[in-house]
Amino acid sequence: MIQRKQTVYLLLALAALIVCLCLPIGKLTGNSLGATASVYNIGIFAQGKLAAHPLLFVDIVIAASLTLIDIFLYNKRKLQIGICVANIVLCLAWYGYYAFMALAGFKSLGTFSISFAACLPFVAIVLFILARNGIKADENLLKSMDRIR
Repeated sequence: MIQRKQTVYLLLALAALIVCLCLPIGKLTGNSLGATASVYNIGIFAQGKLAAHPLLFVDIVIAASLTLIDIFLYNKRKLQIGICVANIVLCLAWYGYYAFMALAGFKSLGTFSISFAACLPFVAIVLFILARNGIKADENLLKSMDRIR
């Protein structure tokens, strides 16, 4: 059902989450070896080695998977609304853990700077809210049509 506007919002949110998975979400400078390290959702990549911190990765993968499932549940609008709310909560949890890692977790490793990809879950949150509102409008329209019959 690509013609529904909420499906487009969900596809754009899925794209934002996938791009966030692929791009670095931060940079560590001035760590113990003086080199810069890139922070990805799956961990810290420095000097050809990866130090895994997979909680951010798992959170985004679950949100992206739920979004993909949500796209194909166009007949079950109440379930779609619930999955949109769950995705919003997952993205907020991602930001909570990201803030914890940026403020406390990376403190001993060096100076942390935020990258562009860290704003993409926020974009996904906005798109999830728009999709939820569109799904709710469809549900209200169907209820009003049933009342007319």
